[in-house]
Amino acid sequence: MAPVIRYRLIMGKNIFTDFQLRVLLQAAKIPFGEVRTYKWVAQKIGAPKAVRAVGTALKKNPYPLIIPCHRVIKSSGELGEYAGGKNIKKALIVFERALKAKKAVA
Repeated sequence: MAPVIRYRLIMGKNIFTDFQLRVLLQAAKIPFGEVRTYKWVAQKIGAPKAVRAVGTALKKNPYPLIIPCHRVIKSSGELGEYAGGKNIKKALIVFERALKAKKAVA
């Protein structure tokens, strides 16, 4: 069963468009302690010109701890927006990187 279909069945109702689901599922694949750009997400889902729409879709993420939208940043390296605020987004990224680095040393 395709991941999008499975996700819809688990959720019980269709609250996202197909585009939004593709964005959220791609964001969920970003490894712990790493970041990707909005452009990268757009390219991965086959919509390379939909960079701003990726941001809009991530803004609708109802599960930020499960689907880590804080790991998506601007191509310039700036953080971009986050529902919890930029300070929280930065803190999450720094925290994950520190844990990943600590685990790599251990």
